[in-house]
Formats: sequence, structure tokens, C-alpha cells
Amino acid sequence: MLRIAVPNKGTLSEPAWDLLAEAGYQLRMNPRQLTVRDTNNNIELFYLRPLDIAVYVGSGTIDIGITGRDLLLNSGTAAIEHFPLEFGNSTFRFAAPEKSDITKLEDINGKRVASSFDKLVGDYLTQHGVEAQIIHLDGAVESSVDLGVADLIADVVSTGTTLRNAGLRIFGDPILTSEAVLIRSTRLDENNKELEIFERRIRGVITAHKYVLMDYDIPASKVAQAVEITPGLESPTISPLHNKQWVAVRSMVPRKQVNDVMDQLYMVGARGILVTALQASRM
Repeated sequence: MLRIAVPNKGTLSEPAWDLLAEAGYQLRMNPRQLTVRDTNNNIELFYLRPLDIAVYVGSGTIDIGITGRDLLLNSGTAAIEHFPLEFGNSTFRFAAPEKSDITKLEDINGKRVASSFDKLVGDYLTQHGVEAQIIHLDGAVESSVDLGVADLIADVVSTGTTLRNAGLRIFGDPILTSEAVLIRSTRLDENNKELEIFERRIRGVITAHKYVLMDYDIPASKVAQAVEITPGLESPTISPLHNKQWVAVRSMVPRKQVNDVMDQLYMVGARGILVTALQASRM
């Protein structure tokens, strides 16, 4: 039975739960439930703190887990990133006071850097030949400079509003671009059959989120032009209609391009253009 760790709270939790539910796995019925044994799918889910998931997977007590790339790298464990899950994107940046003379990476030498991700930041600075004191804080990192605990910070940045409100400005290149990832234990064979089934299901859901199914009718004389617009993953399905001068085409189209593709198809003569959402897939 595959042992899987999922976040019990935080920004990654609900997208992770939704992903598993759409892949056909049984979730917990109440928030106090810490484990779920899904015998139909031969898995056991463990709801753990996001910060601890990489530790459990790295130790081999859990086979695989869903966590952030940042949390994995900061854990210092032997857990392996298996593949990205395409949600929970975040960017780590350095930020210093507006009027500070810290404007580039080299200026961090000898300074105090506050962060919740001390190993991640420390490794980055070491790789770039910068020596600094890392101050570990569990939260409210942006207040550390004003309170005199640190000279600058390294933290997750989305819009940058929180940093600006704290009188801080971003500088330098991103430390890391993170997202939710599936991680696995070094004790688990990469070709494990149960892992392969789980991976196919998860990848199928991710693909279904990225694509839609598009159906349309097109004059037979315009098929070549239409296929250039909707090539599909392998090749579109083309079926004859009662009217021999027309055919029906079905193809997978990237969700983000749907309206642009519909406009292009209409311009070349397609009619009856329909779009259907995908619930799951196997590629």
C-alpha cells in the first residue's frame, strides 16, 4: 500500500486535496482525521504539517508526498522531487530598507538576513560566495528590519505590497521559483507499479486542467487549414457528415487559447464550434 503525505493546512492544502479527489482517491471526512486508508485504491493518506512532509518522506517512513519545492530544499532531507504539480507558485526574493545601501547580492556580505527558510537562503548565499548571518524567524519576517533584528530579509513575494508597506524594496535576482511538487523517498523504486498508477492519475488530472475538447464542423476543403489551428496532441479526429462536403473535427486545445482558436476557426469557415471541459485523462 502506497503511503502518501498531504498538507493538512496552508495554501497548498486545498489544491492538493482537490487534485487527489479528481484523481479518484478517498479523502478525510472531517478536519480532525489524520489518516485515511483507501483500500479500493491501495493507498493510505497522512495529513501532516507542510513543513514536516519532506522530513517524513526523506526518512522513508512515507513513500511520497505533496509539498512545496521551497519546503523540500529547506528541509535538507534526501527526499527527491518526482515531478511538479503546476499550482502553488511562489517566488523568493531579497528585500532591504528603501534607503539602505544594500542594492545587489554582493552587498549582503557581513549582513544579517532574516528568513523562515534559513537553509534555503544560506545555501543560495554560499553558492554565490556571500557570507552573512541568517536569522531564523517563523513568521512576520518583514517586521524584523524595523525591529532591529536583521538588516534585510529573504521571503516569499507575490505582489510586493506587504514589503512596500514595511518600507522594504526588492533587489537582486529571485532566490528560487517554487511550486507544489510530488516528492518521493529514496527507498521507493522509481518504477514502483503503485507509484506509476498514482503518477498517471495525477498527470491525467493536470492535463485535463490544461486542455479542453473542441468540436466543430468544417467544409472538407478547409480541413488542412483547420488542422493547422487545432493539431491536437497526436492528431485530430475527423469524421464524415451526412453532407459530404462537410466533416466534423474533434481536437484537444490548450484551455488558455480557447477563444483565440475559436476566432481563427470561424474565420476559416468552421461552424458549430463547441468546447467541453475535461474531467480526467490518460496520456
